[in-house]
Amino acid sequence: MLAVTGLFATGCEAAPGPKTAGAAAAGSDEKPTGEKREAAPELDGGVAWLNTAGPIKMADLKGKVVLLDFWTLCCINCIHIMPDLAKLEKKYPNNLVVIGVHSPKFDNEKETNSIRKAVLRYELAHPVVNDADRKIWERFGVQSWPTVALVDTEGKMVGGVSGEGNYDILDRMIAKLVAEGKEKKTLNEKPLRFDLLRYRETADTPLFFPGKVLADEKSNRLFIADSTHHRVVVTDLSGKKLAIAGTGSPGRVDGPFATAQFDDPQGLALDGDTLYVADRKNHSIRALDLKAGTVSMAAGTGEQTQDTRMLDHPGPAKTTGLNSPWDLLIVGRTMFVAMAGHHQIWAMNLDKKEIGPFAGDGRENIKDGPLFAARFAQPSGLASDGKFLYVADSEVSAIRKLPVDGTGRVETLVGEGLFEFGDQDGVGSAVRLQHALGVAYYDGKLIVADTYNSKLKFLDPKSRECKTFLGGPDPDGKGPLFDAPAGLSLAGNKLFVADTNANRIRVVDLATKKVTTLALQGVDPPPPQKEWVAPMASK
Repeated sequence: MLAVTGLFATGCEAAPGPKTAGAAAAGSDEKPTGEKREAAPELDGGVAWLNTAGPIKMADLKGKVVLLDFWTLCCINCIHIMPDLAKLEKKYPNNLVVIGVHSPKFDNEKETNSIRKAVLRYELAHPVVNDADRKIWERFGVQSWPTVALVDTEGKMVGGVSGEGNYDILDRMIAKLVAEGKEKKTLNEKPLRFDLLRYRETADTPLFFPGKVLADEKSNRLFIADSTHHRVVVTDLSGKKLAIAGTGSPGRVDGPFATAQFDDPQGLALDGDTLYVADRKNHSIRALDLKAGTVSMAAGTGEQTQDTRMLDHPGPAKTTGLNSPWDLLIVGRTMFVAMAGHHQIWAMNLDKKEIGPFAGDGRENIKDGPLFAARFAQPSGLASDGKFLYVADSEVSAIRKLPVDGTGRVETLVGEGLFEFGDQDGVGSAVRLQHALGVAYYDGKLIVADTYNSKLKFLDPKSRECKTFLGGPDPDGKGPLFDAPAGLSLAGNKLFVADTNANRIRVVDLATKKVTTLALQGVDPPPPQKEWVAPMASK
């Protein structure tokens, strides 16, 4: 039904499947009324609806311009367009309705509970349907994530566009469709109201979707990226609060810890009394002076840079644009960056304050070879033994290996491709992970946070043998249950785990395999955000 124009598109292709014939003239912002339009397909076939009291039909949306966002929660490109959608919702509060159609890639993403947590984590303010079997996806003829489709005020298809970086196109199209609806007197400007999860499931917990954690045994400090509270929490290794940087509201503000702002902070790296933070949605690396209690910019401009294939040498850190830095790791005087949005590994010289690509050609896939000929797919976790860098390459469910000295090749330890995933122990090519986001080096082995399988696994980098270590039916003790663990860090024989979807930090005694939940002391949730609320709160 839907033909998609990929103007300025950067996105993820779906696995090969049935093709649907498309209609003509989709994605154009020139003639929204110039072609004959067909009725939009129905939205039935989903297994559950979120952020609304019940299923929504196209007839319920008559009189509104409708934007359908086909997404999947793992996809960095889908995550990148969420701010665009929020901006459009704010600009057209009475005229536009956004509907998220979650069409999964991974098995874990078919589960309504996984999507529910993603809706909360990414603070979505519109209804989302769990299109677990991709019935709506196929009905609309979608072939890649993200894809956005527009429907006019009479319930007829206008067209669509795939990839990210299309805000201006969508804005112009929506403005024309609103004007058209006013002229035809088909526009209904009475707000629709939906039942949002955020009003029933609050962020009133000490941590809210913590993405990464960093333990420093020498200084007896633990650093936590309290990601959806948009702050960095510092405790001692027993969980007692030492400091908190960030107000708890998203933003990009330097200065004292109490007034500084972050937006979805992730990876952490410590250099003396300077803590570096991958400020993911701000596309920046921030520096926390732990003695002075202040925050400053270390790298990035605060704006997303979408294509670095022309950048063949390092540039000044503070004027070089970044793209969703997800993890950080310091080896010597080099800070490595898992640049998830560019599908690359970057490196920052901490003395020269220069940053640039270190490995990967910027195209999303799994490919071994010389550093700049290799390909990564949303690298999200880093570890090192001092000689090699190990990468949790999430979208290909792989663990990659490359030398830290800038010579040699990228190799794959486990992982086979964008659509090869599962939960299978074994050796080399027989191993299957599912969207692994974290990795740590311990006693000659790698510990992998197999995120979507909610397990921890040991991987021998020499033999490539991978075995499940932890993950079971009990909340604590010797058979613990994790919920999408994403960050790992070691202090002696203790492994600290950012148990992201459980909103907590777990501590694993590697000698006994006993798992406990870190009891945070003095860490309170931030005050509620003073936020704009979409005119959609209970259908």
